Amino acid sequence: MIKVLVADDQPLIRASFRRLIDSVPGFQVYGEAATGTEAVAVATSEPPDLVLMDVRMPEMDGIEATRRICAANPQARVLIVTTFDLDEYVYGALQAGATGFLLKDTPPTELIRSVQAIASGDSLLGPGATRRLIERYVSRPARRLDITGREREVLVLVARGLSNAEIAQTLYVTLSTVKTHVSSLLLKLDARTRVHLVIAAYEANLV
Repeated sequence: MIKVLVADDQPLIRASFRRLIDSVPGFQVYGEAATGTEAVAVATSEPPDLVLMDVRMPEMDGIEATRRICAANPQARVLIVTTFDLDEYVYGALQAGATGFLLKDTPPTELIRSVQAIASGDSLLGPGATRRLIERYVSRPARRLDITGREREVLVLVARGLSNAEIAQTLYVTLSTVKTHVSSLLLKLDARTRVHLVIAAYEANLV
């Protein structure tokens, strides 16, 4: 059973997420939090497998809560669910260790697929919002990356949203070769997930 913690300061949203998540076989909401402080406390007492995290909350925002939860439990996967047009902190949350983010107007069926994908080990970036967000908040000057030429090619394709299978087809290499390059990139760039590889690619002005 995948244990999910829902952190949002709005009771109606928490209740909606709970009903949605509990309807998915193999998933169960075991806790709720109305503030970042509560989220950290709950996650510390009983580590979650997955956290649905709002950003703007009382006492402690979702960015700091994400940072503390990921530091205490590197295996925890945090999905930021926020309103992009109002929230200017998602990039900070990704740096803090979040696995990905979605907008709050995401259709329920898409949210379910996203939760399942993240729980299975994938990362997720909401379509459209990713590029706008990273281009706006990424630091300058360009980050220098100590990677090989082939790794650079793979990184660019990861940043463009291609799956490992699609990258293999594009570069005419085997799937296992792509997985090896992605693993090497994660290690060299000190990245937790593919989301952070995307950030690194933007920081280096590769995309």
